[in-house]
Amino acid sequence: HEREHDHEISELAAKHAEEMEKLRAELQKEQRHLLDELQQQMAATHRAECEQVQLQSQTLHSLELEALRLTLNNMHTSQLELTQSNLRKEKETALMELREMLNDKRAQEVAILQSRHQLEWEKIKEQCLKEKEDL
Repeated sequence: HEREHDHEISELAAKHAEEMEKLRAELQKEQRHLLDELQQQMAATHRAECEQVQLQSQTLHSLELEALRLTLNNMHTSQLELTQSNLRKEKETALMELREMLNDKRAQEVAILQSRHQLEWEKIKEQCLKEKEDL
């Protein structure tokens, strides 16, 4: 009876060890499966974060480029306005100088014409006096 009992106990112990081994194997298999899922989730999360960082970087780069473009455009506009202003001033100065030069030339021509007119007037006056004397 004792042998039978020992035999049953050793069978139960073997069965128990076998079941424990099965449970360990299942547990390891489930742990590997969970670990694989976790690694896949972490990889997917990592990829998503990388894509988000890249998108943010591209957006920031685009914003920086747009800011630079606007700054350059403003500088160009300011430079054009300054150039136009300078050209306008130069044109006004040149026109004033030309007007003064033309006025001086006109005054000279008027003076020359007046002196010629005066000379011709005196000449005609003398001719008239001479003709009167002759008559």
